[in-house]
Amino acid sequence: MKVEKFPDRIIEIDQEQYLYFGGTAYLGLPTNVTFQDLAIKNILKWGTTYGSSRTANIQLTAYDAGEKFLANHIGSQSAVTVSSGMLAGKLVVDLMKKQTDCFFHFNDIHNAISIENSSPLFVNNKLNERLLDSKSEKITILTDGVPSFETKPIDLSFLELIPNHKEITLIVDESHSLGIVGENGVGIYSSVSFPIKRKIMVSSLGKAFGLTGGVIAGDSDFIKEIKEQETFTSAAGMNPAFVQTLSDAAEIYKIQHQKLKDNLSYIDSILVKNSNVKFDKNYPLIYLLSNKLVEKLKQEKIIIASFKYKKEAEPLNRIVITANHLKEDLDKIIAVLNAH
Repeated sequence: MKVEKFPDRIIEIDQEQYLYFGGTAYLGLPTNVTFQDLAIKNILKWGTTYGSSRTANIQLTAYDAGEKFLANHIGSQSAVTVSSGMLAGKLVVDLMKKQTDCFFHFNDIHNAISIENSSPLFVNNKLNERLLDSKSEKITILTDGVPSFETKPIDLSFLELIPNHKEITLIVDESHSLGIVGENGVGIYSSVSFPIKRKIMVSSLGKAFGLTGGVIAGDSDFIKEIKEQETFTSAAGMNPAFVQTLSDAAEIYKIQHQKLKDNLSYIDSILVKNSNVKFDKNYPLIYLLSNKLVEKLKQEKIIIASFKYKKEAEPLNRIVITANHLKEDLDKIIAVLNAH
């Protein structure tokens, strides 16, 4: 299906209007007029793009403002922006290849942080025995902040079971948790307090935060190392107008996050729990385990996210709630779910 304008809460297909519950604009920012005005103001100041290396002799203060905001928001010592979440992940994994003996991953992690020759964290629902042996080594653990098909942040309590002769670096992709979970949408990074050597967060900013780009957050030494990588120094940075907008929009993020929370609380109060629907009041995705429900919603002129992540996989059917959905939108979609 092709549409000719940004799909917010309503989209037009073949000259018919549908309610839209797809995409990843969780905070509803791409069509938020106040947010757009900030971005436009910054484009007029910083231009539409800046195709220069971040290490060039001319440095833009836009990056200082936006990256300081991100570090404060996430709760990290330091943060750096890049042109996409995918690049953020690849930069971090490439650097860790030089500093780790072996990688372990949760199932179905996003491609941004996946790597060949990584071992599964769990085998037959038990922690991989390789993590519990007597060998002293450096290991890197890869996970999404909220795994696919889940509605709650990842449970990291298993870290307490790994003996301390394993030096652990944790890499978390928060593309679907930054701006969403935690107080004011801080994500999960700041709440990770297990005894590990280092924690690193990567995320797209094109989802909840509404701007094309990515972020890497962590301790100051690690971010300094990222900035010294050839892939970083030879690439153009994130659009400086957008990085400046991150800082300027701090209050808008709070307002929109509260609207999203209110929508989720309202859904929780009217949704009848059943085995075909997976929902948690703190997360803006409702997973549908029945393909029939997808078709029924379409008959009611409601379009949700339904697509295959991998060629051979089953369709991923999810309802995406945003800060922009109105009470009547929520009433309509929940009525369909409650009827089944």
